[in-house]
Amino acid sequence: MKNFITQFSRLFVGILFIISGLIKLNDPLGFSYKLEEYFSEPVFNIPFFVQFSLAIALFLVILEVFLGVMLLIGYKSKFTIWSLLILVVLFAFLTFYSAYFDVVKDCGCFGDALHLTPWQSFSKDIVLLFFILILFYNKNLIKPLFSYTIQNFLAFAIIFLCAFMGYWVLNHLPIIDFRPYKVGTNIKTAMKIPDNAPKSVVEMVFIYNVNGVNKEFKEKDLMSLPAGAKFVDRKDKVIVQGYLPPIHDFSLELNGNNITQQLLYKEKSIWIVAYDLEKANTDALQKLNKLDKDATAKGYYVALLTGSSSDVIASFKKKYGFNFDVLFCDATPLKTIERANPSFVLLHYGTIIQKVHYNDIDKLNLNPKY
Repeated sequence: MKNFITQFSRLFVGILFIISGLIKLNDPLGFSYKLEEYFSEPVFNIPFFVQFSLAIALFLVILEVFLGVMLLIGYKSKFTIWSLLILVVLFAFLTFYSAYFDVVKDCGCFGDALHLTPWQSFSKDIVLLFFILILFYNKNLIKPLFSYTIQNFLAFAIIFLCAFMGYWVLNHLPIIDFRPYKVGTNIKTAMKIPDNAPKSVVEMVFIYNVNGVNKEFKEKDLMSLPAGAKFVDRKDKVIVQGYLPPIHDFSLELNGNNITQQLLYKEKSIWIVAYDLEKANTDALQKLNKLDKDATAKGYYVALLTGSSSDVIASFKKKYGFNFDVLFCDATPLKTIERANPSFVLLHYGTIIQKVHYNDIDKLNLNPKY
């Protein structure tokens, strides 16, 4: 019985780590954005590590896959199980911190393939910890499946293949797109809220300064505010989350005017997505005027979407001589649309037809079959 439970734990933990790691390795930039949230001022306030977010993300996801495979084949079981234990304790701490302090809303454990609330993520880590502890106390039952030479070969092969996969998706596109803006999505439809959808329950919380200390008050408490209390701020606290459409935070502005719906009804559009112009690939930016000329000749509306400030936009328009519209959009949805900076999205009446990385701009098909 002990051996059965141990081998089941071995399979469960190994497979879960491989799946979780591969999903994030498919989109390491997305995981790095989550790490940036943890490093940011509202959470752990260690901005020094933000610049290393991508490197840390790649290391962690490759480590997840590596440890999962090594557990399954029984490679250096003591080292593997100790590493798994340390890793899951770290993840449990992060997910508990996110849940208890309500900071990072989604830890990204399974990327965009499966969204878990912080408490769900923490529960998952506790379950994993339980099974890893079983492995820890029964290490002697974890036997290698292959000879020492084959085990070493597989270990190096897994590291190489994972590193190659990371390199590939960073320089092209995720192999599988789990995001709400994947090819085939009609953005208009994905933004709609059904008439019978459950509504959110929101409570207004008022912040007043009382004797030099900021305190929160509910609406029913306002009639009994202490004397001398000074209003500071108001925030809306979601008690029950209602229905959120797959795309719910997307809007496009031109000169301060919201033109989202207008653009989603254009027959043919090409969006150049660059969430931050100052970080955009300069070689790709130099090719945009040619793309604009070729696409316009075929009846396309061309626009650059960015989260950069108006001053930065004006500077880049002057520097590169952009004649197409440059639209403002919050950087968060732009990072979700595509990870490359810039990337190219071809649309037909609001439906995404094609997406390409700036390294693959030559593969953009201006004559698609709808």
